[in-house]
Amino acid sequence: MSVKIADTAEKSENPVRVVFIGGLGRSGTTLLERLLGQLPGVVPLGEITHLWERDLVGDEMCACGATFSYCEFWQRIGKAAFGSWEDVDVERLAALKATVDRTRHIPALASKKLASDQHQLVTEYASYFEKIYRAAAADTGARVVVDSSKHASLAYCLRWAPGIDLRIMHVVRDSRGVAYSWTKQVRRPESPTGDQMTRYSPAKAAMLWNAQNAAFSLLARRGVPVRRVRYERIIQRPRHVIASLARFCELDLVESDLNFIGEGCADLGPSHSAAGNPMRFTVGRIPIRHDEAWADELPESTRRMVSTLTRPLLGRYGYLREDEEAELPREVAAGE
Repeated sequence: MSVKIADTAEKSENPVRVVFIGGLGRSGTTLLERLLGQLPGVVPLGEITHLWERDLVGDEMCACGATFSYCEFWQRIGKAAFGSWEDVDVERLAALKATVDRTRHIPALASKKLASDQHQLVTEYASYFEKIYRAAAADTGARVVVDSSKHASLAYCLRWAPGIDLRIMHVVRDSRGVAYSWTKQVRRPESPTGDQMTRYSPAKAAMLWNAQNAAFSLLARRGVPVRRVRYERIIQRPRHVIASLARFCELDLVESDLNFIGEGCADLGPSHSAAGNPMRFTVGRIPIRHDEAWADELPESTRRMVSTLTRPLLGRYGYLREDEEAELPREVAAGE
């Protein structure tokens, strides 16, 4: 019988603090990363889960405007983390990802103990990410590294890395708005062939919304610090939300550190986000406003279908109207 390894192993003496932004895409995760990335002591890296294939292999564009192979920041990171990007075994990494980093593996990764052979694979996989996090923190002098990879399965893998001080910012948005957003055509400007971002049907988006959000709720029960934040709250009170999240990251801010956030807008500087929403390329003043197009443009029948499929969590997160919420079981309507 294989040996079981508990998740209560002591963290290393010098863990790298990583804030992992999780949730289903089109929920405002890139906006949150951009806002957090303006704070002193924070380095935003984008969606590192896609770095290996899109950047290392595909040589796509960094948020700074240079292709990955010509970005001085990422070339320094590769040298510090691995000696050279050429020394990264991409095929081995892909095999590890297929073996451990999938939504279907979350039940096993969520257990209190892992079989020794599985633990070895998970920690090996997580070590690739930890090396990047450490190199970025050392290169920039940052106290907090932000990875906006979103995928719950990756967060579950990272929880097993003793060298990572993992904290989760779980971003939720009304499932009907998310489902509508996934139907839109969005070009990936970093792609040299003009590829479009992935699109999902409303039904599939609803099921993915359920799976990802439920997974992050379970992660909190496994001892990982998780702070849930609603997209709509970020839009309503961005300065207040970012100040609160900075405390969650144990960052010591002064009032002037938040001056980049104005009334309904924010001033964003350049970054080296490796992958993510096209918004990562935006520099300068951006509006912060509600995107409620779905309320008018999502067909009523589709809205009802998405509402039905996601109803329990919609109630838990406070998205149902009072008359809808009254139909829910009391413990669900009350939330967590």
